[in-house]
Amino acid sequence: MAETIFQKIINGEIPASKVYETDTVLAFLDINPVHKGHTLVIPKKPIKDIHTLSDIAAGDLMRAIVVVADAVKKATGAPGINIISNNGSEAGQEVFHLHFHIIPRFNKTEFGRLPHTKYESDEEQVKIAQQIADMVKSQYKESE
Repeated sequence: MAETIFQKIINGEIPASKVYETDTVLAFLDINPVHKGHTLVIPKKPIKDIHTLSDIAAGDLMRAIVVVADAVKKATGAPGINIISNNGSEAGQEVFHLHFHIIPRFNKTEFGRLPHTKYESDEEQVKIAQQIADMVKSQYKESE
């Protein structure tokens, strides 16, 4: 599999606003968010899509998705969360490294091609990333 932008983030070649990391999973803010706090959760192993995901990797990934989704919801104050994974180009997958979008939702806008927003500054992006990371840390300690 060709190296993707996500592999470059994992390798530290491209910066990212990380909010959660284990030996097998990484979560970071999407640089083109639907809503502020939109986070990507990826396996560190270069897995093309959900169809090539092992049972062990799936368990690690799903645990991270649950923790990060709850943290995003609480940190952003969103009443709802979308968890989306596009698998295959026909489904809209653009980066062929399995990833799940955790998108905070604030109203019942029509679902489809969602509008995107921008952070007002790098500082705002760092602040939101820190809020999510703090929420992940507090939840992780509570579940130990």
